[in-house]
Amino acid sequence: MNIQIFGVKKCFDTKKAERYFKERRIKFQYIDLDIKGLSHGELQSVKTAVGLNNLINAKSKAYLKLNLDKISSTAVREEILLNNPSLYQTPIVRNGKQATVGYRPEVWETWE
Repeated sequence: MNIQIFGVKKCFDTKKAERYFKERRIKFQYIDLDIKGLSHGELQSVKTAVGLNNLINAKSKAYLKLNLDKISSTAVREEILLNNPSLYQTPIVRNGKQATVGYRPEVWETWE
């Protein structure tokens, strides 16, 4: 298993996800979205697994500021996501081609 957790330090669900894997002694790589966002390839992989709209946090301040509710083009939304990591719904947990958004231990159990 090759687990990656993309999140931000202030997010409680990200902390819970880290704790979930630590308690089960499953190694994971943590990527802080405030420092380093998803690469284009990682975004494509996660988007394929969960869908683009599930990745976007519609409650974030950046969502309203960037008027994402008025943008329907998928390519434009992806570009905005790549340049604004604060728009991601966190945590994004990835295991190869599989991925989840949010705290989803019921799904992670099936990965073990």
